[in-house]
Amino acid sequence: MSETNHKTVFVLDHTQYFGISSENLIDLDFVKSKVSAGASLPPISKSLWTSSVEAAVEYCRIVWDLFPTGKLIRFIVSDTAAHIVNTWGQGTQNITHVLNAMSMVGIPPRTAPMTHDCSVIHGLRAAIEALAEPTDAQKDVIKRAKEDEKALNKGRVICITSARDNASMSSLEDIYQTVLVQQNTVAATHKDLLNIDHCHLVIINLVPVNLESLVTNRGVKEVSPILTSEIHSISAADISNKLTHLILSHYELASTTVTGIPMKEEQNASSSANYDVEIFHAKYAHTVIFGSELILPTSIKEGAEYETVTLKWCTPRGIGASDLQPCLAQHRITSVDVTSRPSNCLINFLLNGRSVLLEMPRKTGGKLTSHLLSAHGGEIFIHTLRITRSCLEDLPSISEGGGGRVTNYRIPDFGKFMQAHKLVPLKAIADRKPDENLQKMRAKLRRHSRYWPLTSGTTLVYNMRQYIDPLLNLVSKDDLTDNDVLQCRQAIFSLVSLSTRNEQLSLPILGNRIKAHKKEELYKVIWTELEAIVQSSGSSNGHKLVLNCLCDCRARGSETAEKAELDQAIREIDGESSSHRASVIRATTDSPMSPPHVLEPAFIKKMKSTSNQNTRSLLDIMNITERNQTQKRLDFAGRLCTPSGQVAKLYPNLGSKEVNARETEAK
Repeated sequence: MSETNHKTVFVLDHTQYFGISSENLIDLDFVKSKVSAGASLPPISKSLWTSSVEAAVEYCRIVWDLFPTGKLIRFIVSDTAAHIVNTWGQGTQNITHVLNAMSMVGIPPRTAPMTHDCSVIHGLRAAIEALAEPTDAQKDVIKRAKEDEKALNKGRVICITSARDNASMSSLEDIYQTVLVQQNTVAATHKDLLNIDHCHLVIINLVPVNLESLVTNRGVKEVSPILTSEIHSISAADISNKLTHLILSHYELASTTVTGIPMKEEQNASSSANYDVEIFHAKYAHTVIFGSELILPTSIKEGAEYETVTLKWCTPRGIGASDLQPCLAQHRITSVDVTSRPSNCLINFLLNGRSVLLEMPRKTGGKLTSHLLSAHGGEIFIHTLRITRSCLEDLPSISEGGGGRVTNYRIPDFGKFMQAHKLVPLKAIADRKPDENLQKMRAKLRRHSRYWPLTSGTTLVYNMRQYIDPLLNLVSKDDLTDNDVLQCRQAIFSLVSLSTRNEQLSLPILGNRIKAHKKEELYKVIWTELEAIVQSSGSSNGHKLVLNCLCDCRARGSETAEKAELDQAIREIDGESSSHRASVIRATTDSPMSPPHVLEPAFIKKMKSTSNQNTRSLLDIMNITERNQTQKRLDFAGRLCTPSGQVAKLYPNLGSKEVNARETEAK
């Protein structure tokens, strides 16, 4: 019973100002009545008092739906005096009693004259006195408590009022702090009253829609060790959303929106559409499954200030033993908008004995059911299902990461790390402090684990010990001797020589996540990691000498690389200038009969043409060979017998034999 939300007091301002209109217009229309076409009713608006009462009652409905016992709320109306609406007794902790009392109080009269006695301070004073009264649960705790034990008494006061500016709000907080201290002084002398150990004051400044408030919002502020306060300035149209947002943090609740609920249309029963229903429940129903590193999908509803988890409706079915076995937790739920038709249909559907599985929307893979909605004994609960390994399965290996991914943890190195930091029990000695060695080991462990990559894929230095040892083993000491510093310097110089010669380092294939594709980038990553290791290993003089040597060699290596690039550029420039100078000297000293120089353009062009002439293709070679063979053969006999200038006739005697045969037959 030491929680702040065990006792909550609503203080409602009932002064004349709350009798004015909120200017939040509501349109009305005729339903199923014989009215001429085009007729309409003028819009109406609620008063500030009605808006504040409705929002406060809705706050109570959500709390009492989710927590039938243990969470108590009282109402106090303040005008010229404080009017108590209900008590801490369980018989008055219901909406019916509160609404009946509010109907008797009525709307503040607008015509009544404004007096100084009409103030919200009377209600705040009565709220502090109400927090000092013990509840039935607190009385039981006090009876069972021992003499030296003390029952903590905490509470929250939500005041809905209207102030002129920030100075008025500050004055209201000061008055509340003064009255709170006075009440604790009075409670110290009365056995029937409890001392208020802590109070959370929430002030809501309410103004009409068409007015701009001069009071600025302010988050939670610690006014004193026993008082924290916060201020919210809102219009009358947003007070319901503001209290709905505050209730999530006041009672550690979470929001879930069930999407894709198939429902028949009210006007057309033959067609159906998908609807969304938002529900509230304990926050633990979501956080209990975060150990598997799965993040539930969230979104922000239009007009709301908080996030809601979006879960998809699955095919409903009856409750089975297989569905309840992997259940991790169950909590009551309540609908955010109880007057909407989708909410009523969902509640009636669940109360009829059906259950609904809720799945997490996923882009890839099969569906993953994470929650179950079901009714037990006339109350609806949300069940959180196990979606990770079961406790009945074998324990996972250390090499298995989240989701079954095999990761390259440095398991052998971690074993050596544990062996190097093993603790041995010692006998108690009077001269030695009890925790002296323990503090030394903690400091050593903190120093050595300051930079210690968990996987082999996130480090290069620990994968190439053959090039760096014994530097890694020596820098882990608390203090370095001169010999240790000398060995570390030798290891650094050896790495510098490898970097100067630009030699390729042999590294194991471990799926490194370090992006170093070139040799220069690889050496740069190695120097950076070495510097981080030496810096985190210790702060002795030896460590400083090794670090200075490392930094000097790294800077000298970068200067050497830049100098090598500069020398190469100078050599190229010198080569071009020397060739040009040689051609000038030869042009001035050679005689006209001297052979052409190899660098002269005419000679180069001639050599290219000669080389092009001597170059023959395969087709040229075949044509030349065929031409030579043709010259060796005898020419055609008809061409030889035909005089020059005439065309030789091919087959001249063709057909002469047939003519001779016909002539012979004729004779």
